[in-house]
Amino acid sequence: MNLTPKQLRILQLIRDWRIRQGYSPTMQELADEIGVSKVTVFEHVEALIKKGALVREPNKARSLSIADGIAVPDEARPLRFPLVGKIAAGYPIEKVPDIDEVDLGDLLCQASRTGSTFALKVEGDSMRDEGILDGDYVLIERRDTASNGDRVVALLPDGSTTLKTFYKESDHVRLQPANPQFEPIRVKHCQVQGIVRGVVRRY
Repeated sequence: MNLTPKQLRILQLIRDWRIRQGYSPTMQELADEIGVSKVTVFEHVEALIKKGALVREPNKARSLSIADGIAVPDEARPLRFPLVGKIAAGYPIEKVPDIDEVDLGDLLCQASRTGSTFALKVEGDSMRDEGILDGDYVLIERRDTASNGDRVVALLPDGSTTLKTFYKESDHVRLQPANPQFEPIRVKHCQVQGIVRGVVRRY
């Protein structure tokens, strides 16, 4: 898909806002982020919708989303992932809005990237017995569905996020820690934001 640099930046912003906040930015927020007018952003968004990269629900605020099957690259450098916050591997905590990057070129000799992967830094040791330790980086594939046994990033109803193993049970979702010192989290519903695809540790 042939995108201009600003169109690509808009896709990246919408994707990352939805991960961090659970909803899309407004046209004004997009304009403020990239330093252009709201009218210019609107024109770019309309172009992205026509190209099939964005989807918008009519007459609904904050409804922009990335179209199915569209992978949004982060940088030209293949070993760099966006670090979009910290994830609790203990008790749920509020998401961190800071934006940074993890450059795997500094951490690994080789790695690969797809446009649907991002990184989170683990806090806590509730996933210890799965080999996911406090201070590790987990590489997450952006997904909104999960199968039983997947290790997921889950957005809870109170707005906090956590890293646990996903189990859909008869009338609720069980988010299972991998440490007997922690109790499972049971909720009626949660929003899956991604699935763990790798763990990076620096000694």
